[in-house]
Amino acid sequence: MKIGFVGLGIMGKPMSKNLIKAGYDLVVSSSNPETNKEMGDHGAEVVETYVDVALKADVMITMVPNSPEVKAVILADGGLSQGAKPGSVIIDMSSIAPIASQEIGEALKEKDIGFLDAPVSGGEPKAIDGTISVMVGGDQDVFDKCLPIMEAMAGSVVRTGEIGSGNSTKLANQIIVALNIAAVSEALVLTKKMGVDNELVYNAIRGGLAGSNVLDAKAPMMLEQNFEPGFKIDLHLKDLNNVMETSTDIDVPLPLTASIRETLKALTADDIGEDDHAAIVKYYEKLANVNV
Repeated sequence: MKIGFVGLGIMGKPMSKNLIKAGYDLVVSSSNPETNKEMGDHGAEVVETYVDVALKADVMITMVPNSPEVKAVILADGGLSQGAKPGSVIIDMSSIAPIASQEIGEALKEKDIGFLDAPVSGGEPKAIDGTISVMVGGDQDVFDKCLPIMEAMAGSVVRTGEIGSGNSTKLANQIIVALNIAAVSEALVLTKKMGVDNELVYNAIRGGLAGSNVLDAKAPMMLEQNFEPGFKIDLHLKDLNNVMETSTDIDVPLPLTASIRETLKALTADDIGEDDHAAIVKYYEKLANVNV
């Protein structure tokens, strides 16, 4: 199968390169000439438009910021659906609102185009080494057809139900990640204020019940004050906005999520939104007037 890829950013570019490594023929289109050149040098076929991508591809993958961008890339004039063949499949690996995924799926069904909502978790490091986690919603037969493609980019691929369930699962993931980073931040601010070496604190607790992938990924960044983005605060705020919008629609109170969303809003107001979400620690450092 020939794979089309749209959305060659921090996550999409390494994911697409892993498809090439796995032996897939890839066709891409980017508004960034440098990205097109880099992908061409890597062996991808570069075309002018999204319609051109769809005309050449059996399966298309999108990896763009949010619901409006996904709808534009897939459904708008000049979008993938205008060139996609009946029986082809679009896999949206963006993190968007579950309702938006369902709307896209319905629109594509009318054109006999399969659809999976398949958001990912793991950030840039796992996108590079091909070990992201993928949460998938969609028909079982479409999932089975596309599973080898997703496995070429991932360490874990799990179907969680029908269209929309992938992004529902991703919302849950983003709640847990955000609150974990906040907990690590508060803990390191406390121990630093108490005069304990935080490098030793990290090494002492990482093997116990408090140990987690979040702790191992983000605590070293906090200690080094390295906030080069693997996953930006702005994007995490976007996800939490989708969480709260969904929680309002279905009348589910989420007080902890509401609180950490306000923290992210404060950080974006301080022009920290382009930093990695490990920079959540800066909010707590500012409150305590300490650097972890």
